[in-house]
Amino acid sequence: MASSKTPQSGKPNSARSKARRRALDILFEAEQRDVSSASAITGRREKTDQIINVYTVDLVQGVTAMQESIDEYLQTYSQGWTLERMPAVDRIILRIGAWELLYNDDVPDPVAVSEAVELAKMLSTDESPQFINGLLGRLQQIKPTLLA
Repeated sequence: MASSKTPQSGKPNSARSKARRRALDILFEAEQRDVSSASAITGRREKTDQIINVYTVDLVQGVTAMQESIDEYLQTYSQGWTLERMPAVDRIILRIGAWELLYNDDVPDPVAVSEAVELAKMLSTDESPQFINGLLGRLQQIKPTLLA
């Protein structure tokens, strides 16, 4: 598809990539400080000039709303890893990727997986991108049975 490489389609993707990164920061902060994700968003809006775009809020709210199901899927299909044993950054990247993969029809499945892998390459360990790719890839394969 030639159109996927046009500058017009590149801009929303980069904006969405930034939104994913910001959602990761907010979800990480909420988990580390043991506060709700809504409180973390409010705190950022009150204490910084940070503009939190609509897609960041969608991601944070979506992950928060579906976290129980997402965590169950991640726990079930991550071979040999409990959620508690995963690095916090990986766990949150997986939650964002799983939410986009399973619950956001606006994001193509391969994009949800590759964006999560890119976040892991930037922010986590050398092994994390492969782990995240494998786990989200597995969820992508069985998505029809998960959502049936």
